[in-house]
Amino acid sequence: MIDNWRQRRAAKRITSGDGRALKRLRWWQLPFRALYYLPLPDGGGRRTVYAVDIPRRTDPEGGKARAHLYLDGRHHAESKLPAAFPVEGGTIEVAASAFGLKRCHYVTIAGAEHRLIPDPKSAEGRRARIEREHPALSHSISFLSALMLLVGVGLNLLQLAEPVSQIPPIAENIGTFESPVRLPIWLNFALAVGAALGSTERALRLRHSVLDQAGK
Repeated sequence: MIDNWRQRRAAKRITSGDGRALKRLRWWQLPFRALYYLPLPDGGGRRTVYAVDIPRRTDPEGGKARAHLYLDGRHHAESKLPAAFPVEGGTIEVAASAFGLKRCHYVTIAGAEHRLIPDPKSAEGRRARIEREHPALSHSISFLSALMLLVGVGLNLLQLAEPVSQIPPIAENIGTFESPVRLPIWLNFALAVGAALGSTERALRLRHSVLDQAGK
C-alpha cells in the first residue's frame, strides 16, 4: 500500500520532455552533474537506451533537484526528486541525499533491482572504473570513507549529547551526560569535513545508510 502511494505521488511529479538532445558530459561538470544509462530491449528486436541526467542543483521554482529522462538521446520526461519513471518492463527510481545520489536503479515488474550504468566520464563512472580495474585500491578507499564517516559522526554526536542532556526536561527525566571527549574547534571542523567527504565518496557508489544521514 505504501509503495503504491509513493508511486502515485511520483507519477504526479513527472512532466513530458521537450525532445531536446542529450548533451555530452564535460570534464568541468563532474561536481555538478550525474549521468546514468539503461539499455533495454524494446521487444521488437532492437535496443532502447534510456539516460538519466541529474544536474546537482535545485529547481529555482520548487527548491528540489530534478532528474531528466532521455530516450535514445532525446528528452523524454523530467521529475523532481525522488523520481520514478515508468519504462519498458519496470521503473527507473532516482533519489538524492545531501551528498549526491543514493539511488538510481531499474526495478523490474517482478521486483528485481539493477543499478544503472554511470557515464564513464562522470565522477561516478571514474569511481566505478577504479573499482573494476583496481579492486584492492577501491576496497581501501571504501574502507577509509566508511571510517571517516564513522569517526566523524560518532565523535561529534558524543560531544553533542552533553549539551542536549542539560535541557531541563531531559535532565530531570534521564539525567545529564558528561562527554569523555572534548576536541578543539578546528578538529571538530576537520572531522565534519572528513565525514562529508566519506559520504560523498559513498554516494558515488550509490551507498547510503542511517550513518550517512547523520553525517548531514
